[in-house]
Amino acid sequence: MIDVSTVVKVGIADLNVVQSPQRIRTSGLGSCVGVVLFDEAKHVAGMVHVMLPNSSLAREKTLNTAKYADTGIGELLLKVQALGARKYAIKAKIAGGAQMFAFTSANEMMRIGPRNVESVKEQLQRYRIPLVAEDCGGNSGRTIEFDPTTALLEIRTVNKGVSQI
Repeated sequence: MIDVSTVVKVGIADLNVVQSPQRIRTSGLGSCVGVVLFDEAKHVAGMVHVMLPNSSLAREKTLNTAKYADTGIGELLLKVQALGARKYAIKAKIAGGAQMFAFTSANEMMRIGPRNVESVKEQLQRYRIPLVAEDCGGNSGRTIEFDPTTALLEIRTVNKGVSQI
């Protein structure tokens, strides 16, 4: 059988939404966190590639909302709802948030991965979106791909192979 699905790619500090049979993928998740919001019954999903925890760190003139956990998740929520997802049925899966470099100082600013994960979880709680699965932390990069037909998130971790949540 020929696979007719297409894979929509999400860049760094980017977001997008898909409907089955499309799938959605992002790569380059080191300290960044990939957040998937989905409605299992409607086969609708969206993904945001969060780079930083908070938009108060923004230096650019025009704010890229997808870059930050505090702005990207809200924008993604609106986009998946516009595609037909029902607010009460939306769930989340996340991956990434690695500590890519070892630091000798305990400087909180250097803990980007763990801070990204904390901020993403705070935003999910704020919007009352249940987090049903996660693959976060460690020190390896990841590529993730979500299939709204099966609601499975495939995670390819550098030097660790492939898993699904």
